[in-house]
Amino acid sequence: MTEHLVIYETTEDGGWGAYCPELPCCIATGSTKAEVEKLIREAIPMHIELMRESGEPIPGPDRLIELVTV
Repeated sequence: MTEHLVIYETTEDGGWGAYCPELPCCIATGSTKAEVEKLIREAIPMHIELMRESGEPIPGPDRLIELVTV
C-alpha cells in the first residue's frame, strides 16, 4: 500500500475539493468533506491504473511536508 499526499480545500460555494499533487489532474469534489474523502480515495487507484494503461510513468510519493506557524 502506498501513501499519497492529498490536499483538502473548501470551495466558494461551501463544498469541498481534494487533489493529489503527485498525480496530475487527480481531483475530487463533493458537498461534504466526508464525501470528498471517499471520492479521492476511489479516484487515486483509478487514476494510477489509467496512467499505467496509457504508458505514462507513475510518480512515486516524493514530498516534504511541513506546517509553518506564523
